[in-house]
Amino acid sequence: MVKDLTSGSPVKLIIGFAVPLLAGMLFQQFYNFVDTMIVGRFLGVNALAGVGATGSLNFLVLGFCMGICAGFAIPVAQRFGAKEESRMREFVANGIWLSAAMALVITVLTVTYCRDILTLMNTPQDCIEESYKYIVVIFAGIPCTFLYNLLSGFLRSLGDSKTPLFFLVLSSLLNVALDLFLILVIPMGVTGAALATVISQGVSGMLCLFWIWKKFPILHINRQEARVQGARMAELCRYGVPMGLQYSITAIGSVILQTAVNSLGALAVAAVTAAAKVSMFLQCPFDALGSTMATYGAQNVGAAKYDRLNKGVFAASAMGIVYSLGALAVAYFFGKPLTGLFASGEGTAQMIEMAHMYLVVNVLFFPLLTLVNVVRFLIQGMGFSGFAVLAGVFEMIARSLAGMFLVPSLGFLGGALGSPLAWVLADAFLVPAYFRCRRVLMGRSHHGHVLVGHGAHDPAKNA
Repeated sequence: MVKDLTSGSPVKLIIGFAVPLLAGMLFQQFYNFVDTMIVGRFLGVNALAGVGATGSLNFLVLGFCMGICAGFAIPVAQRFGAKEESRMREFVANGIWLSAAMALVITVLTVTYCRDILTLMNTPQDCIEESYKYIVVIFAGIPCTFLYNLLSGFLRSLGDSKTPLFFLVLSSLLNVALDLFLILVIPMGVTGAALATVISQGVSGMLCLFWIWKKFPILHINRQEARVQGARMAELCRYGVPMGLQYSITAIGSVILQTAVNSLGALAVAAVTAAAKVSMFLQCPFDALGSTMATYGAQNVGAAKYDRLNKGVFAASAMGIVYSLGALAVAYFFGKPLTGLFASGEGTAQMIEMAHMYLVVNVLFFPLLTLVNVVRFLIQGMGFSGFAVLAGVFEMIARSLAGMFLVPSLGFLGGALGSPLAWVLADAFLVPAYFRCRRVLMGRSHHGHVLVGHGAHDPAKNA
């Protein structure tokens, strides 16, 4: 079930690894898509705006959790690439201890303060109650988010991107069924939509746990390996915390931008929500390429095969740029009927026009998003998480500027330009940063330094 990405054609390996990831992400977006569609069509525009108004806050918190889990998987992939199985399992065990503690703390804090945060974000008064009912349940389900993302991350670290896909498909179908049941049969409103998401993610996490127990003896931890080790936790945090902060720092800009859009009213919020759902669906290939490059980079650095890094980044970038052209055609010709799926009744026609414009503006800049995902995740897999955090800072600055200046001056168009501006600034930093990181690794190799995966220090420390 494991997969070695350190030998063979990078193009074939990337495609073979990314396709199952892509399928899983498409299913994940599918149930998010259906979830939002059911809310908009059966509960109305205000309910849709209520769920949409929580989007950036959701990304801020859950993005941090998912980034932590993705970072915890990198040392596991590096030790797997270096054939150090016992040390790999020590990282798995300590990652589990850390995740359990973090899940508890984050859940308590977010559930306690989410209403105050929604108020600070200028959430429109006609949908703030819907926002609260939805997001408080999502935050209460944070342990389920940790469970699935941590275990699926461990599986992907060993090259198995197919199994998490199968479980995600099952949970997606469960999510849709629960949506219909909890919204239409048991009229729980937006609370039912949130509860369906939490339950389905918890089920997918438990399925990953069962699969690891039955099929992955390489991940079975003995008592010695399961002990708490400060050094292992410190190294996990060196990868996990920067990746979590990368998402959260990026999301801070999104929160500022969302706050500015909220000031335009519920119709604008609903339009952004509909466009964002379609855009996220179209962005799945970039997310799959990014996750693939994190594992690709980690395994090849662990095996000290630095010459394969350039081949991988060029192949993945070319795939993403070619795909961007097809995505633009879909957004332009089918954007209106797709965004129209999310609402009915008064204001729908105007919302669709606004959503279509927002969608096309974003998709025009997808080639830049390709580089953001491919290069940033590769850098993380190489062990230079600090650079990825700095890229997130640039994205935060760009979205913040859009929220503070573009939205007040350009209105809804200013909000649409927020993400493209973020990708421009991130790429301006990431592309030269990648070549800098690779030179550092190559220089150490030439001087005979022992690298990550062979018992040494984090390569990012002295970059």
